[in-house]
Amino acid sequence: MGYWGWRPYVSAAQRRGQAWREMAKLKKQGRLVSPVIIEGRTIVTTFWGKAWCDNLERYSDFENRLPRGRTYVRNGSVIDLQIGPGEDKALVSGSEIYKVKVKIAPVTKVRWRSICTDCAGAIDSLIELLQGRFSKGVMERVCRQTTGLFPAPHEITLSCSCPDWADMCKHVAAVLYGIGARLDQQPDLLFRLHQVDEKELIAGAGSAPLGKMAPAGRKVLGGEDLSALFGLDIDLGIGSDAPVAKPKRVKASAAKIAPAVRAGKGLSTGRSRESSTASRKSSRSKKR
Repeated sequence: MGYWGWRPYVSAAQRRGQAWREMAKLKKQGRLVSPVIIEGRTIVTTFWGKAWCDNLERYSDFENRLPRGRTYVRNGSVIDLQIGPGEDKALVSGSEIYKVKVKIAPVTKVRWRSICTDCAGAIDSLIELLQGRFSKGVMERVCRQTTGLFPAPHEITLSCSCPDWADMCKHVAAVLYGIGARLDQQPDLLFRLHQVDEKELIAGAGSAPLGKMAPAGRKVLGGEDLSALFGLDIDLGIGSDAPVAKPKRVKASAAKIAPAVRAGKGLSTGRSRESSTASRKSSRSKKR
């Protein structure tokens, strides 16, 4: 312990070494460790990660401590981050290993219903939602200050085991940026954190635009309809090996046979016999 009760300064290299040793110890104990690893200087790259960090930076309550948090998260000081329903738990390497908790108030039903209503029909799929590929209007609605999907300062409860009296210490700030980095990889965690179902945002997508709908007046006939219409036994096979439609075998007595000529059978109607007899008489009279 240094003067005035402050811990002695620990360099970034020392913090990294301490972090790796702590992670190795936790893994040996069988604990699943999920560190926040930042490649390069950019903490977040996707829509959801950027939106989370932009939301933090727009509030003056956080602005004084956030820069130190960015440095800590870039240096790999967040050695474990677990995001669960309404709460994040983390271990941060500083002068020693500190425990951090971030509690997020759930989105109220009224607020969530309003977001879903405003976005209804504008998001086509879950993939599109999680990739942040939607219209500017949806982006603005989801990111709207105080009534959007991201928490305001009064909806966040912060705690850290370090001796810093401020709620927003550098360790907490590092965890908040770590959440943004984690949303880059797993955007669905934002909905788990808020305890809402992201599928409700795309519920209105089922009402497709008119251009995507099939013509209402056109009816598609099924196999049974075709059989009844054409008197055929139809087996709806798929591919070149599908069986050919075969005519039904109709059993009927001679009395019920329709009065039509059957080729090659010598059958004719009564009228046909009369005309045949008349033609023979005519030929005989000519010979005489």
